[in-house]
Amino acid sequence: MDNLRFKAFGIAMTRKLRDVEFPELKASEYFGELTFNKEAMREYLTEGAFDQVMNAIEKGQKIDRKIADQVAAGIKAWAISKGATHYTHWFLPLTGATAEKHDAFVDPVEGGRGIEIFRGNELTQQEPDASSFPSGGIRSTFEARGYTAWDPTSPAFIMDRTLCIPTVFVSYTSESLDFKTPLLKAIWSIDKAAVEVCRYFDKDITKVYATLGWEQEYFLVDHALYLARPDLVLTGRTLFGHSSAKDQQLEDHYFGTIPQRVLAFMQEFEYEAHRLGIPVKTRHNEVAPNQYECAPVFEEVNLSIDHNQLMMHLLDKIARHHDFTVLLHEKPFSGVNGSGKHNNWSLATNTGENLLSPGKTPKENLRFLTFLVNILKAVHEHADLVRAIIASAGNDHRLGGHEAPPAIISVFIGNQLTKMLDAIEKSESHIVAKSETVIDLLKNLPKIPEILLDNTDRNRTSPFAFTGNKFEFRAVGSAQTCAPPMIVLNLIVADQLHKFNLEVKALIAKKVGKDDALFQVIKKYIKESRNIRYEGNNYADDWKKEAAKRGLSNLTTTPEALQALTNKRTTDLFERNNILSARELKARHEIRLENYTKKIQIESRVLGDLAGNHIIPVAIRYQNTLIENVKGLKQVLDLQTYGKLSKNQMETITDISEHVDKIKTYVNEMIGARKKANRIQEPEEKAFAYCNGILPFFEKIRTHVDKLELLVDDELWPLPKYRELLFTR
Repeated sequence: MDNLRFKAFGIAMTRKLRDVEFPELKASEYFGELTFNKEAMREYLTEGAFDQVMNAIEKGQKIDRKIADQVAAGIKAWAISKGATHYTHWFLPLTGATAEKHDAFVDPVEGGRGIEIFRGNELTQQEPDASSFPSGGIRSTFEARGYTAWDPTSPAFIMDRTLCIPTVFVSYTSESLDFKTPLLKAIWSIDKAAVEVCRYFDKDITKVYATLGWEQEYFLVDHALYLARPDLVLTGRTLFGHSSAKDQQLEDHYFGTIPQRVLAFMQEFEYEAHRLGIPVKTRHNEVAPNQYECAPVFEEVNLSIDHNQLMMHLLDKIARHHDFTVLLHEKPFSGVNGSGKHNNWSLATNTGENLLSPGKTPKENLRFLTFLVNILKAVHEHADLVRAIIASAGNDHRLGGHEAPPAIISVFIGNQLTKMLDAIEKSESHIVAKSETVIDLLKNLPKIPEILLDNTDRNRTSPFAFTGNKFEFRAVGSAQTCAPPMIVLNLIVADQLHKFNLEVKALIAKKVGKDDALFQVIKKYIKESRNIRYEGNNYADDWKKEAAKRGLSNLTTTPEALQALTNKRTTDLFERNNILSARELKARHEIRLENYTKKIQIESRVLGDLAGNHIIPVAIRYQNTLIENVKGLKQVLDLQTYGKLSKNQMETITDISEHVDKIKTYVNEMIGARKKANRIQEPEEKAFAYCNGILPFFEKIRTHVDKLELLVDDELWPLPKYRELLFTR
């Protein structure tokens, strides 16, 4: 029993619940206590400083440098009162993770003593070394200078006694090196464009902001078992593993009772999340064994994205307290459901309205219809870009796997809305300005005021589904930051709303009534975006055929999907809205390609190492045991009896030999293909070489390794099996 697998399994089975003590307080009493929120600002800032910060948050106004010193003094006093000793600019580089460089508040003074200092310039701007962050060729390695600048719209917070200040991250030559910079620009674009359209309906609407509610799926595995799986440690997923006799087929885990040890982890996680102001509200078991989900209340999109990044860090940190490891990979286990991060997106106004909620009056519902149809049009026009933005090596394993939406981008809106749009498209009547409702004049058209929030069943197979008062972008991967999908979604809708406004104004200039002009453009967009709407089963093979007839792309791999990032349509879209330049887009394209290639390269190396150093030696050792057994039988049995008894052993010996031979052959061929691919310099060509020339070997090798798992003595098998990884509590 010296097998590491059995040692790890023994540790896993003897785990004790960690006793976590929580304060005898209601969650509302400690919620947000580690964030420099409005309540903290009122207490620690002067009235002038408070007003400037609130104007920056609500109106986008710049904070005066002189006021910055006052704000810094207030934040320092608050942070030190909470036990903070250091501060850092916290930003979102193009790695997809977060980054931070800590500096102490304390500075030495005369007499060998120290004082805590934090100035306005340290709050508003820093200069971290940018040389080792991905830049996609924007800058050379020796060009180390980069700047972080304070984002006051996302509150500072304290993590591990360090004051964290959310910031943007740009190069010395002002190019964006992060996700937050283009996100803030996209947020500004959707605000401006949506307000312009809202003025047709309500002059009191002066601000529109995007909201996001993410649903984070993840797996938990025992930490000891995790450490005994080099593939999990190095790649985040299992490269080998035969399916367990029982996995998710009984559908008994979904929404089931949460195991006690898992619940203890969740309780501590939620406590720390609430202290940081993350409004986590929902927790439950997911479909696959050891798979779970948490979800917060909707928030403004920038803050929601920061909170999701924090949440992923917290999940990992708190899981270790309970001897768990969190797996955020989109497909850590073959044969069971993978994990997504559904992005529930909507648009809210300063008047407290949701622009994607059907209203109570015809006027409100015409506004709802306007925004709904513009979103459909935007997704139709930029479907390939929407697909590109959620492309990754991990998500390629999940999309289209009869557990997640396919790589074909389509939109589900439900039967009632479909009938309404179809009726509008087929109508021939025009609207007159004096009509009480612009819809009532259309014969046989369902009245818009009868729309209900939950008027249709949800379509969990759709990558982009309307669910009553929001769109659920279901295709986003669990390990991915929400920022890129939200940049693209807000941008394409903002751009489309701007076009809509220009078309309506052009008709009004021709003396067409306002309501009639709105309706004519809506009708035109319904017809032009019809192909993007699909109400059926997106998992079905028939949809692939139908989508091809409609001219919709089915980009199943990351390298081909990423091509949409740099085509002329995308470049023009980003540049005319001042979100990213062509150079910045090209850099992001190269970074995404390199990230894909490196991940496949790492998996290939790990796979070859495990096959050669773990699997094959164990298989041969067991084969030798069988051979010795057969030799022993021959010595003690007569020929007839020996022939009968040795038959099964000989078949097993032969099977093992065949599987070992196949594994060795495929591993050698894979290594040869990898060496050839590594000589390619151009990023896209190299990514395609890894995708088409190396990745196919993974399943070939895995098939034979998984067969060996069923043949080799369980006590010899070196890796924790699925039944252990998925069913250890």
